[in-house]
Amino acid sequence: MSKLPLDRRTFLAGSATAAATTIGAPAYARSERRWKMVTCWQKNFPGIGTGAQRIADRITELSDGELTIKLFAAGEFVPAYEVFDAVREGKAEMGHDSPYYWISKNRSTAFFGSVPGGLAPLEQIAWIRYGGGQELWDELYSRYGLKAFVAGNAGMQMIGWFRKRLESLEDLQGLRVRMAGLQSEVLARLGATTINLPGGEVMPSLQSGVIDAAEWGGPWMDLAHGFYKVAPYCYGPGVHEPGTTLSLMVNKEAFEELPKRLQSLVQVAAEAETTQMLAEFTSNNALALERLIQDYGATIERLPADILARWFEVSDEVVAETAADDEINQRIYDNWSDFRRRSIGIAGMAELGFMNARAG
Repeated sequence: MSKLPLDRRTFLAGSATAAATTIGAPAYARSERRWKMVTCWQKNFPGIGTGAQRIADRITELSDGELTIKLFAAGEFVPAYEVFDAVREGKAEMGHDSPYYWISKNRSTAFFGSVPGGLAPLEQIAWIRYGGGQELWDELYSRYGLKAFVAGNAGMQMIGWFRKRLESLEDLQGLRVRMAGLQSEVLARLGATTINLPGGEVMPSLQSGVIDAAEWGGPWMDLAHGFYKVAPYCYGPGVHEPGTTLSLMVNKEAFEELPKRLQSLVQVAAEAETTQMLAEFTSNNALALERLIQDYGATIERLPADILARWFEVSDEVVAETAADDEINQRIYDNWSDFRRRSIGIAGMAELGFMNARAG
């Protein structure tokens, strides 16, 4: 075998060494970040609390620790209803919430959570992802220095647990009911007194008589709270909150400082939780409903017809009124209304039609 000239051998050896070094080296400079996530939920509360923890764990794991998320439940770092400001002000980099909690900031935040008489769970997700909702959400939240993603859906709710049976609209008059969001305004116009309480305060307030009825979630979450022990009458369907979206809210400046791959990872982690949480609630709500009836003797009934009819009438009024607040509020309402109209148009030939046929 003939020998290569010395200069060529030296060149090839150097090239091989450089190639090996290049291949073995990471493609980017690693910089570890530690973020706080604050939530509106009690620690590890079924569905929403555990869902928030899954998001934090998923981001940490998928980033191989490059972006580590430490979760702080309601009250551990900030109170439940201070999550929005904590993330906006940069005290925490992200938060897990439902956007309708922030109607005091702007009433149209409710559209990205749930509004009374609004959209069913999959319709709600579809509007945000494919109906123009995300773009409007980005525009609205940019005013507060925030970015948000759909990060869970708690499915169809129950309208609440009551100490006394509801026979008609008259039975709502003067009742003190825990309820949040635009739906609290609807209930108030129907004659009740609404009180907005974070999750951890609902059961103690019901036990002590501060409230006469409590709205919180579906059967699974309500079973965990034990509302049936104090208020044995539960009513549905959840026309007040038909498809509750949870969100991962991120400080916009902090988010934009992340490399693109970590930005994508945060979004993917939020989207993964949306599917998982909705499936989890769908399964566990059915199981919990059986337990509430069979094991605990709870009375689960459909809302009286006059309450249902009046609820939709007043809901239309309350939701439409948000359009007058500002130019962006008008655009959000118009876009959402068009999507809702189309959803109603196809419903009879889609899931609603099938479920009605299945029920006989």
